[in-house]
Amino acid sequence: MGCESSRPSRSTAAGADTPAAPGPAAGRVPPIPAGDTAPASPVSGALPPVAADDEAVPAISAKIVIAGGFGVGKTTLVRSVSEVPPLNTEAWLTEAGEHIDRLSMSEAKHTTTVAMDFGRITLYPDLILYLFGTPGQPRFWFLWDDLSRGALGAIVLVDSRRLEQSFTALNYFEHDSAVPYIVAINRFGGKLWHDVADVREALGLRPEVPLVTCDARDSASTAQVLRELVLHTMSRARLQGAGAVAGSPTADG
Repeated sequence: MGCESSRPSRSTAAGADTPAAPGPAAGRVPPIPAGDTAPASPVSGALPPVAADDEAVPAISAKIVIAGGFGVGKTTLVRSVSEVPPLNTEAWLTEAGEHIDRLSMSEAKHTTTVAMDFGRITLYPDLILYLFGTPGQPRFWFLWDDLSRGALGAIVLVDSRRLEQSFTALNYFEHDSAVPYIVAINRFGGKLWHDVADVREALGLRPEVPLVTCDARDSASTAQVLRELVLHTMSRARLQGAGAVAGSPTADG
């Protein structure tokens, strides 16, 4: 099975960038002002946030994209880990859209995201992540460019029972975006339906692309996936930095 699917077209739809004041670098939201306190994280095992006072380490923030096909659990993932009430733009599935929004193994799904999901988590005392979930249906693919702009990284969530739903998202981040990404298998019903190695082969993932598993309903599980993504992006940045130094001309020419 290969990752062959039509790719979403690039666009310039407005209004999906990280809510930040003008000035900071792309993908960053200004640190918490002095005197304010970062909300406590509900995630089990996460380090407690600290007040951003003069003696504390300033908190930085980054944008993370949660992508994937229709009905793979993106909204559930954002909702489970967000420390603030998540923003959802869900609409009811109707009979009129039955031939477009095919549920197959997601018969219990009654709503669908029509713009984006948004949440926030203090992953570490000095790192706040803003989570942007993409809509999964082809008619909303035009939003992906704007939702991904300035992102630190992306998680492509997959349902191993319906791998074909993931090909478009994988192709997008592999060929049409420079955003680093990892792939997470959502354990629907708490069960791993296929062996991880078999899923990697079926998706045609490059060896350097991390493949992990999670339960999108569990905050600790999804927080661990976010940590894996942060580690992956940092590792890539170090490698790129080392490569730039190695390729630079020496002082003697």
